[in-house]
Amino acid sequence: MTLCGFGPRTGARTLAEIGDPNRFENGSRLAAYAGLAPTDWRSGRSINGAFQHRGGNHRLKNAMFIAAFVATQFDPAAKAYYQRKRAEGKKHNAAVICVARRRCDLILAMLKNQEPYDSSRHQEIPIAA
Repeated sequence: MTLCGFGPRTGARTLAEIGDPNRFENGSRLAAYAGLAPTDWRSGRSINGAFQHRGGNHRLKNAMFIAAFVATQFDPAAKAYYQRKRAEGKKHNAAVICVARRRCDLILAMLKNQEPYDSSRHQEIPIAA
């Protein structure tokens, strides 16, 4: 509950659906399990790009989406990332899913290290041009 967007219900739902955090190698695996990671749907004939995966754990995905939506309104780092994704041309839901995907890394690290979220340790890393 120390991470912005997670209250008693969404936090409990997230913990229940993740279960043992050691079964996930990294945040990307957790995002794929939740259905937050884009999936490559290319065949031999098409050159279509990646699409949002419709599978995964829907209860975890919904909890992560709600928490990310709340975080885009109250957490400055999440809000800045959301606005950057919107500026790149993503629609609202796609930008919120990007925030949720990014927070999978934080959640998994918190669970594996058994430490509460500390915003001073997770500052925005500047992207090299």
